[in-house]
Amino acid sequence: MALEPLCVRPGFVIPPDELDIRFARSGGPGGQNVNKVETKVDLRFRPGASRVLDETLRARLLARLGGRLTAEGELIVVSTTYRDRARNIEDARERLATELREALKVQKSRRATKPTRGSDRRRLETKKRRSDTKRGRAGDD
Repeated sequence: MALEPLCVRPGFVIPPDELDIRFARSGGPGGQNVNKVETKVDLRFRPGASRVLDETLRARLLARLGGRLTAEGELIVVSTTYRDRARNIEDARERLATELREALKVQKSRRATKPTRGSDRRRLETKKRRSDTKRGRAGDD
């Protein structure tokens, strides 16, 4: 089956030969249709072997998606949402693009901040109230 290139974002388009698509029978309800039509879609992409990624993008993807990659380095997106193969293919492609887009975002660096004077005061007042409550119970047996 011929796929079209997958546009993740401007400047990052995955050629169809880097996407591997497989089909299987979907589980769940569907009557006779579910037993004979292969509508489940497995869309696979290998970020480590991609020709379109430069080293910085590849490193960012592998770091962010490390837990989602198989032992072979494949990112697998499965779609069984629809009872139609073509719609599942589009769904899997869109989910793969969204996942790659999210993984490629540069995260803001966390800047350490101090608690405000007011939050410190409120925390200590709450602790004091709790302490008083517990101390008040000490005499009761």
